[in-house]
Amino acid sequence: MLMTERQIIHVDMDAFFAAVEQRDNPTFLGKPVIIGGLPHQRGVVSTASYEARKFGICSAMPIAEAYRRCPNGIFLPPNMPKYRAVSKEVHKIFQYFSPTIEAISIDEAFLDVTGCEGALGSAEKIGRNIKKEIFERLRLTASVGISYNKFLAKLSSELGKPDGLFVITPGKAGAILDRLPVNKIWGVGSKAEKRLKFLGIKTIKQLRELPLDLLQRQFGDVQGYRLFQLSRGIDERPVETVREAKSMAREVTFPRDTCDRYYLESMLLGMADILGYRLRVAGLKSKTICLKVRFDDFQTLTRNYSLSEPSDLDMVIYETAKQMLDLAWDGKRLVRLLGLGVTSFSPADTIQMSIFDEEKKEKKLLARTLDTIRGKYGFGAIGRASAYRLEEDNKAEN
Repeated sequence: MLMTERQIIHVDMDAFFAAVEQRDNPTFLGKPVIIGGLPHQRGVVSTASYEARKFGICSAMPIAEAYRRCPNGIFLPPNMPKYRAVSKEVHKIFQYFSPTIEAISIDEAFLDVTGCEGALGSAEKIGRNIKKEIFERLRLTASVGISYNKFLAKLSSELGKPDGLFVITPGKAGAILDRLPVNKIWGVGSKAEKRLKFLGIKTIKQLRELPLDLLQRQFGDVQGYRLFQLSRGIDERPVETVREAKSMAREVTFPRDTCDRYYLESMLLGMADILGYRLRVAGLKSKTICLKVRFDDFQTLTRNYSLSEPSDLDMVIYETAKQMLDLAWDGKRLVRLLGLGVTSFSPADTIQMSIFDEEKKEKKLLARTLDTIRGKYGFGAIGRASAYRLEEDNKAEN
């Protein structure tokens, strides 16, 4: 195991959205609360309270299935403005304990408290004080994990849930990892887990016994090396105070399944409108367009396409996405969800547009005009006539 002197804390709010609703409405306390939508609406579960989890309800489960399992549950649509406001209050508390904070979502963050022992005590004492402050100020609970790197700190908070504090020291890391299933490795999703099971690998201990060259043949150089390192408890990534966005995306679950091509294309245009605007505000261009289509039988297709040159133009994103949709969809199957994303970013000022490309210059001028109006009056002040009007929610991207 890699020995370091770093002291990393991972704080994960317990069932955050549901807990906020239970706090604000005492009649919800002790009852199953499901955040995601009303029973008669389309959508998926965003957060389930621990009372709801006893019925087998979990994140990403269709609301209809959650209702079937728990018809007496309290179903609520997400209140993102309220949750973001509470998240800001949580992060204010973090700032009392460390200047090095990496927010990885609205309800979890890493803190590097290395060197803080003299002023604030041990990492364990700091973790307990963070929990205490969150509960006393906000009447919410958090799970805290402490270790010598980010992977093990995050794993610790998971092992301590709910409302716990768990520490993994260098001397205990190997024994703890050995008894865990392979899906406890950060980033091992269902597809990677299935591939590992095909290789006969079910535990982290078994994974650690695989040679690096075999892992890289199966998962590629980068992912293979990452699995090799994490199975040994090695994670040298720093806690990054400012996280650079790696992707931007929007997706919509429709009220009713549809095969209306005009509706789907107008939805794509609305999403491209938002993504292009976000890219220009961030001073970025994207090289890769990502399309996601989920059909009425829940089969989900994802497709990526690399542009000949990076772009931040709505219409370039839209035209590419429309072509990708034509290839992924036969025009007959009912579509339940549509998503569009951009990734592979580069700074906008490093990409030079040809002076002979008049069409792109016109698109750029139009985009700048829209940006000027939106900057003064808000995103919803103006849009393309054929685009489905989606709200720009300014949600942080991962």
